[in-house]
Amino acid sequence: MNVMDQATKPHERLAAVLAPELESVNTLIRERMASKHAPRIPEVTAHLVEAGGKRLRPMLTLAAAKMCGYDGPYHIHLAATVEFIHTATLLHDDVVDESEKRRGRPTANLLWDNKSSVLVGDYLFARSFQLMTDTENLQVLRILSNAAATIAEGEVLQLTAAQDLTTTEDIYLQVVRGKTAALFSAATEVGGVIAGRPEDEVKALFDYGDALGIAFQIVDDLLDYWGGDATGKNVGDDFRERKLTLPLIKAYASANDEEKAFWKRVIEKGDQREGDLERALDLLNTHGALEATRQEALTWAAKAKSAMETLPQSELRDLLIDINDFVVARVS
Repeated sequence: MNVMDQATKPHERLAAVLAPELESVNTLIRERMASKHAPRIPEVTAHLVEAGGKRLRPMLTLAAAKMCGYDGPYHIHLAATVEFIHTATLLHDDVVDESEKRRGRPTANLLWDNKSSVLVGDYLFARSFQLMTDTENLQVLRILSNAAATIAEGEVLQLTAAQDLTTTEDIYLQVVRGKTAALFSAATEVGGVIAGRPEDEVKALFDYGDALGIAFQIVDDLLDYWGGDATGKNVGDDFRERKLTLPLIKAYASANDEEKAFWKRVIEKGDQREGDLERALDLLNTHGALEATRQEALTWAAKAKSAMETLPQSELRDLLIDINDFVVARVS
């Protein structure tokens, strides 16, 4: 590997290897987000789809299919499907969270309105199912439709668990599997299915995507308290938004009565005052919650790597392992 390659991030190297396929995916996305009767749809969709982002989820599908020897056209459809599902959830999430920025740009709900964001998100979900049916593969339909249901279920669970300090780590994991890991695992699993690979290989691809998605979300939650530069957020954004993530769940489980009263005031009641973030960070460190969360992320990353290493060696397999390592490199 030359110096240039060493300096390039794994997802950028993967994008370079998959460049022709990604261009086909982008072309298909532009075609399918068009609407003859409702010009608002491509306006809103283009704002989000063309805003940048790593296209990690569709790349996982393309890489898995190619790694498994697939030479047909439908991995393009499946990658576009995954991106449409992801984009639809972002549109809905920004409405639910009342967000004003996404990837450094104003959100669609801010530029247009909540109604447009919700309805265009619905349109993209419908388009994703149309793309799935193009494959005429029932197993693919089952995997991706199950993922869509799991994502919606996870969002509702997160809504009911928000600001509830009795939320357990098991419930947190359910939420993470819904909001993040379900689409990661579906993205990799369908790549093996469309290629007609044996059940054990398809299972390994699912396990990789599931563990990668969980590690990805835990790292994101951890970095909110460890350093905002890496995530594009300010330190403590989750605290200010009263999001119950793994570091806080761990700190609350170890808290004494006085500390629990603090957490209830700032998270459940939303009564946050000057100096509360510093106090929260102190408690997270005192109880080892940040280090324990870091270890959880590393454990899930190890599971993802172990699953991928059961598959035959190839350039794409090694790139997927590198992406997994990169996800946790910021907290390693």
